Amino acid sequence: MTIPQRSICVFCGSRHGANPAYKAAATALGRALAANGWRLVYGAGDVGLMGEVARAAQDGGGETFGVIPVHLLQREAGKRDLSRFIVTENMHERKKVMFMNADAIVTLPGGPGSLDEFFEVMTWRQLGLHGKPIYLLNTDGYWDPLVGLIDHILAEGFADQSFRDFMTVVPDVPALTAALERDLS
Repeated sequence: MTIPQRSICVFCGSRHGANPAYKAAATALGRALAANGWRLVYGAGDVGLMGEVARAAQDGGGETFGVIPVHLLQREAGKRDLSRFIVTENMHERKKVMFMNADAIVTLPGGPGSLDEFFEVMTWRQLGLHGKPIYLLNTDGYWDPLVGLIDHILAEGFADQSFRDFMTVVPDVPALTAALERDLS
């Protein structure tokens, strides 16, 4: 019996950020996805960390599935040489298509868009709409303030402890790869 290919949705910045470790982690993740035979599902941009993950996955022979809304084709330099390239009408549709085509979600360093994507899948999980694993790749402690905020939300009684348990915080790509192997087997 053949095991179906697993797909990993990656949310990340359309910029590289200030720390070179973010770019290195994005490249390492793309390589790890390809090496493990996991398909990259992402926002189809050829800029910032998005482009780094996709190029590394492609260079490693990995399959890539990109989803971009029409209004970002120019701004995010839609990467049309992907295994699959989908253009949506809006951001909401983009997130839905990415999510529906993934078995797990990983959020790398990023800005407001990455936060929006992360909280949407966390909220869907809280509401019982899915059971997919969600990971924060906490490169050089980038997400420490976010984890602190979530802990504050819990301490102040605005969410149950289960909300925190929906995400797995990992420090680097080897730890993420091990967690994906464990959770997707």
